[in-house]
Amino acid sequence: MHPLDLLKVQFQVSTQHPKGGAGKQIWLALKDIKESHGWKGLYRGVGPNIAGNASSWGLYFLFYNMLKTRASGGDPNYRMSPGSYLLCSAEASAVTAILTNPLWVVKVRMFTTNAETPTAYRNLWHGLTEIYRTEGLAGWYRGTSLALVGVSNGALQFMGYEEMKRWAFERKRRQFTKEGREWTTSEDKLSNTAYTIMSGASKLLALVVTYPYQVVRSRIQNNATAHLYPTIPVCVKRTFTEEGVRGFYRGLGTNLVRVLPGTCVTFVVYENLAWLLRVSATRREAKAARDRGDE
Repeated sequence: MHPLDLLKVQFQVSTQHPKGGAGKQIWLALKDIKESHGWKGLYRGVGPNIAGNASSWGLYFLFYNMLKTRASGGDPNYRMSPGSYLLCSAEASAVTAILTNPLWVVKVRMFTTNAETPTAYRNLWHGLTEIYRTEGLAGWYRGTSLALVGVSNGALQFMGYEEMKRWAFERKRRQFTKEGREWTTSEDKLSNTAYTIMSGASKLLALVVTYPYQVVRSRIQNNATAHLYPTIPVCVKRTFTEEGVRGFYRGLGTNLVRVLPGTCVTFVVYENLAWLLRVSATRREAKAARDRGDE
């Protein structure tokens, strides 16, 4: 999905009015990049993108589950409120956003420059060192305040996802009770289709509500437009004056095509791995209990 992510950022920082529908825009833009810079052009900045996404998801799930465990007192049957899910998700998002912001700054700048440009970053490490050398720590954390605003995206997404998942599990448990079947750890799982629909729907809701901050953040972090958008208030005012509300949703179509499949795959893989780990742990405990009984 990397070429679409590259395109999304380029659409966000562009001030030209796009022509044609979203599908045509995406196809023509990808074709233009391929013809101008080859296949490598479509994958410029893939290193920072992989590093940013891998560390963001890893750190987020780590902090989110730690906070949920603390909020529930370690009781797996404790029923958290939507507000509790929202708070845990927002806290995990905020910490993750601060820790990973330097990676996103490098990503945006690589996405919006050509490799042939003398001042262009060659890779993630080169970008980080050049930013620190020329701008100091402030350069690494350019746009952090907007990234913190963006925690609402993850918070809304996970609140919606957890509520839908809770409803689905309650429905499944009622069905088991009705049929007189015993609920076991191996049954503590929904279908991949259910996880796909729930993750996609929750992401779509969160994205539509919070997308404008991404456009402003990309424009703030992009060196080429720094003179046009030196501060957040100036960026918001100028974008609205020159492009209207539609300006804050530049690249949304591309982002939906890119982010929904990625989000669905991430959640399906995560839920299946978490379920496998739970089942494995239960089987180990049962085996240990049987061994103690034999002794």
